[in-house]
Amino acid sequence: MSVKRAIVILNRSSGKQNGNQAEADIRDAFARHEIPAEFIYIDKKTSPQAATEQALAQPHDIIAVAGGDGTISGVASVMVGQDRVLGVIPQGTFNYFARSMEIPDDLDRAVDVIAAGQQRPVHVATINDQTFLNNASIGAYPAILKTREGIYRRWGRSRVAAYWSVLKALVTFRTTLRLNIAVDGVEQQIDTPLVFAVNNAFQLDQMGLDGQDCIARGDIVLLVAPNTYRWGLLWHAVALAIGVARPHTDYEMLCGKEIIIGSNRKKRSVARDGEISVMRGPYRLRRATDPMHIFVPQDAKAGVR
Repeated sequence: MSVKRAIVILNRSSGKQNGNQAEADIRDAFARHEIPAEFIYIDKKTSPQAATEQALAQPHDIIAVAGGDGTISGVASVMVGQDRVLGVIPQGTFNYFARSMEIPDDLDRAVDVIAAGQQRPVHVATINDQTFLNNASIGAYPAILKTREGIYRRWGRSRVAAYWSVLKALVTFRTTLRLNIAVDGVEQQIDTPLVFAVNNAFQLDQMGLDGQDCIARGDIVLLVAPNTYRWGLLWHAVALAIGVARPHTDYEMLCGKEIIIGSNRKKRSVARDGEISVMRGPYRLRRATDPMHIFVPQDAKAGVR
């Protein structure tokens, strides 16, 4: 690949590595391909979106992002519809997006993928026009993420810590949502503690859930937790986490081209790819019309992401 340099958008707080060490390792990995790397840092002053705008201002450079799914999602929101290709260097806890594209977790191998130059279009989803790559949710899951951040600060980032945050949050969670859900125009009233929208067939497969066929035909999958007592909700969450969840018992699955969720509250916390924001309802879920383009391995299998 003949390029001037790589512009790497780096979230120093993602993953287990020290931010300075991650930068040094990424710089060395690109240097093996004789590609100099420069960095734009995500911090309190610079959002993933602002960093991506800065990178796009350099028309002849590779653009790459190093971070977890939340960071990649923020960058993707600007890359959708662009004629530039995004390189992904996974640095998160689960890395569902990168794994769904067969991008290696290993930093050196991920940079090898970028340098090789093979690309593929990817369709993202939106909730109220805000991008998500893997999932978006309302209810118990935003509460879990808030608990998770506290656990990460104390014990560090790991999958064990992530699963523990689920248990800790749900032990005290008591909120039931009264929602009006319209799937392709067909409405129903549902009481539930959690709705979880998914745009990643790989994540569904990893969690042992149905819905891959819905993703394949371009639909959004919406998983609805049953309205049970607190310990029942805890069990349903554990069943989802360990991949033994049963349809119609641990969740109901809806899928459609457009899903609109109405709530009796004007605003709610919404989690998108692990990041929380407050949004005003109703909540409209659909696939984005334009794709973004991602560097993928040369031998990556074509198929449903």
